[in-house]
Amino acid sequence: MPHAIVLKCANDSAAPVWDLWREASRFETAPSMEALNYSPHLTLAVYADIAPPSLFAAVQKVFSQMSSLSIEFSGIDHFANEMLVLWARPKDDRILRKIHAAIHDEIDPALCHEHSRPDRWQPHCTIAMKIPASMAEQALKWAAGTPARFTLTFDTVDCISFPPVEILNEVKLLP
Repeated sequence: MPHAIVLKCANDSAAPVWDLWREASRFETAPSMEALNYSPHLTLAVYADIAPPSLFAAVQKVFSQMSSLSIEFSGIDHFANEMLVLWARPKDDRILRKIHAAIHDEIDPALCHEHSRPDRWQPHCTIAMKIPASMAEQALKWAAGTPARFTLTFDTVDCISFPPVEILNEVKLLP
């Protein structure tokens, strides 16, 4: 079962993402993000095979004294996979990249899924992840016409396993 380290927005600032999830779900067969039963988040690292205590130790070291992060988003972008993925784009991702690097200073990047490694990782907040090819054109048109300008306050870091999402360890960021 894969594991991940994620920044989670578990507060009222998440409302714009919930709205985008509902709007974008019309392009999916079934709402992919709501099905997770998990708050809006930004995945920092994914591991196929790692001992959870290694994750917990890295998260404790990197995040134990960190304050909540307010990240401004400035639009919707996409990944063209087998299923189209829509995601919110951070306006400035420098702090996220510093945090990402700090995690990889604690856990060998070679253990990480290839898309989460420092040379490939794209900071993003997923809006919809299972849009079939038959709906891609409509979804991309919607994404281009949707401003998606909002700020999320990430207040928690979770170590999770998935699917389904199970929180194994949670660190509340300082206010």
